Amino acid sequence: MATREIELAAAALREQLDDWNYRYYVLDDPSVPDAEYDRSLRELQSLEAANPELIRPDSPTQRVGAKPLTQFQQVRHEVPMLSLENAFNAEDMADFNRRLLDRLGSDISELEYACEPKLDGIAVSLLYRDGLLERGATRGDGTTGEDITHNVRTIPSIPLRLRGSGFPSLLEVRGEIYMPKQGFEDLNARARAAGEKTFVNPRNAAAGSLRQLDARLTALRPLEMCCYSVGRVEGGELPTQHAQVLDRLHDWGLRINAESRVVSGIEGCNAYYEQLAERRDALPYDIDGIVFKVNDLGLQERLGFVSRAPRWAIARKFPAQEEVTRLLAVEFQVGRTGAITPVARLEPVFVGGVTVSNATLHNKDEIERLAVMVGDTVIVRRAGDVIPQVVSVVQSRRPENANLIVFPTACPVCGSPVEREADEAVMRCMGGLICAAQQKAAIRHFVSRKAMDVDGLGDKLVDQLVDEGLVDSVASLYTLQREQLLALDRMGEKSVDNLIAALDKSRSTTLPRFIFALGIREVGEATALNLARHFGTWEALSQATEEALLQVADVGPVVADHLRQFFDSPANLAVVDALREAGVHWPDLEVADETEQPLLGQTWVVTGKLERMSRDEAKASLQTLGAKVAGSVSAKTTCLVAGPGAGSKLSKAQEHGVEIIDEAALLTLLADYGVSI
Repeated sequence: MATREIELAAAALREQLDDWNYRYYVLDDPSVPDAEYDRSLRELQSLEAANPELIRPDSPTQRVGAKPLTQFQQVRHEVPMLSLENAFNAEDMADFNRRLLDRLGSDISELEYACEPKLDGIAVSLLYRDGLLERGATRGDGTTGEDITHNVRTIPSIPLRLRGSGFPSLLEVRGEIYMPKQGFEDLNARARAAGEKTFVNPRNAAAGSLRQLDARLTALRPLEMCCYSVGRVEGGELPTQHAQVLDRLHDWGLRINAESRVVSGIEGCNAYYEQLAERRDALPYDIDGIVFKVNDLGLQERLGFVSRAPRWAIARKFPAQEEVTRLLAVEFQVGRTGAITPVARLEPVFVGGVTVSNATLHNKDEIERLAVMVGDTVIVRRAGDVIPQVVSVVQSRRPENANLIVFPTACPVCGSPVEREADEAVMRCMGGLICAAQQKAAIRHFVSRKAMDVDGLGDKLVDQLVDEGLVDSVASLYTLQREQLLALDRMGEKSVDNLIAALDKSRSTTLPRFIFALGIREVGEATALNLARHFGTWEALSQATEEALLQVADVGPVVADHLRQFFDSPANLAVVDALREAGVHWPDLEVADETEQPLLGQTWVVTGKLERMSRDEAKASLQTLGAKVAGSVSAKTTCLVAGPGAGSKLSKAQEHGVEIIDEAALLTLLADYGVSI
C-alpha cells in the first residue's frame, strides 16, 4: 500500500506532466527540455509500477493500451456529423453570404464569420464525461462511425482529462486529426530506411494510423488534433459565439487552430482567404481550404440545415493542382437517379498526392464547351483536391486520329430512352424502376422506415439480392422464396423468417407511404401526403393531368413534370401493377377539403417522449389537419408539443414565446377535430 507521501508525489508528477503536455501540444510553448519531461515520466511509471493502486485512467502513463483490438466497433452519432457545402471562388462566397442575409431578413445587414483553416485530415468526435475522455470515434458517414478510443488516447494533444472547471458533465468535441508535414516526411524516411511501403500523403498516413488495431503502432505516428466544434452538450452551458466556444475548449486543454480569426462581412472573409492562401505552403500542415461559419450560434439556429449540410457554414477550397495527360477513352456511367455522367479514362498521372486514371467530364454541355476528343492531351485538376476533372484541352497536341465523343441516345445499362430536361444540363435514363443501375438505390429507398418499412432488409442484403439476380425491381421482393434467402451469406433461418414476416407485414400500407416509396424525383414525405389527400386514390393520382397536379400544395411545374413522366412510363406502371398483384394494398383516402384542415398554414414541432403515441403518429395526425411539422423550433413555429426529455427545443420555444402543449393537450385537440389515435 502506497504511503501518503508516495500518493502526493504521484499526483504532483501527473499534474506537472499534464501541464507540460498542455504547454507543448496545445499552447505551442514548450517550458522544459524533452529530457526533463522524459525523466519525470519515467519516475511516475516507476511509482505506478511499484504501487498499482495509484494508476488512474487519465494518467500520462496510460495513453497506450497493451492489448490490440480484434475489430473496430460501430458508434452511432446522436448528433450527426454533417458535411459542408463548397465554394470555389469569390462569386460563390458572395452568393453564400447573400443567401444567408436574404434568409435572415432585413434586420441584419452584415454577418460576423469565424474563419478556420480546413485541415486535410480525419474528422473525429471525442466524448468527455465529467471531464474524462470516454470515447473517440471517426465521422464515418456522418451518422455512424468507428470507435477509435484506444488510438485517440495515444495522441498527446488530446487530453485524457479536461483542465480547469466549468465544463459540461457531458461534452462532445469535434475536430480533425492530422499529421504535420515534418512528421509525415520523418515517417516516410523511416519506412524507406526499413524497406517498407511509404504513404502517398499526410492525410492517408493519418487515416492509416487511426485504423490500427494495435494502439502501440498508432502511438509511434506523429498525429495531432485541432478542435473545430462541439456536438452533444449536457449538464452545462457554452458561450453564444462559435469563436468563444473554441476559446473555452482551449481553456479546458484542447488544441484549436492558432490561425482562426473572426471577421466582419464578405470582404473580411475574402481578405482572410487571400492572406492564408499566400502562406499555405509555409504552414506546418496541409490545408485544402478555409471554413467560414456564422459566428453567432443563435443565427446558426435560425438558418438551420439543408440536406446533410448546415446553411450557416461553407468551405472555400483552394485552387487544385493540375497535370497534363492523355484522354484514352470515354465511358458513360448511370447514377442512382438516372443521371448519365461521361467519365474520361486517362493515362495515369500523379495529381495532388494521388495517381489519377479517371476523371469526370460532367455532362454533354461540358464536353462541347471543352471541345474535347478521344486522343486529346488534356489538363486534369483535382477539383477541391478530391474529384479529378478535365479542365481544358491542349489543342496544339491533338492527333490526327482523334475521335469525337458521342453521347448515347439510349441508357447504356437498360436501353431506355435518354432525355434532357429543359432546365438541366444532365441527361437522364428514363428507365426508372427497371434500370439496373438505379435498382439498388430504388430498393433501399422502397424498404426504408418512412417508406414501406421492411425491417431486416439492409444495404448489404439488397446488394446481394440484386447481384445474385434474385431481385430486378421492388416488386420482385414479394416473390422471394425462403430457400433463395437461406442460400445467401449470413442469412440463417431466424433472419429469413423475420424478413419474410416483415415483407408480409409491409403489404398493408398507406397511400402516402406507397407514393413516397416509389422514389419519384422531388416527391418527399410531405408532397406524397399532399398528393394522397388531394386525389384520395392511386387511380385518380396516376391519371391526373399536369394542370390537376399543379393544384396540389407544394407541387410546382418541376414536380408535376416528374410525376407525369413517371405515370407515362409503361414500365413504371407495370412495376406498380406487379406490386398490387403481390398483395400490396392500402385504404383509399377521403379527398381533403382545405376548409376541413383547421391547422393549414401552421408549423408545429414535436419533441420529447410521448406515452400514448409515437412521434411519427403525432406528426401524421397533425399533417392530417393541414399542419406542417418541422424538425426545429424558430420564431415562425406555431406550437411545440413537448413530452418528457424535451431538451433544447423546449428552451428555444420558451425564448421565442412559442405556444407549448403536452401530449394530453394534443390528444384533446386531435379529438376535438375528430382525429383518433
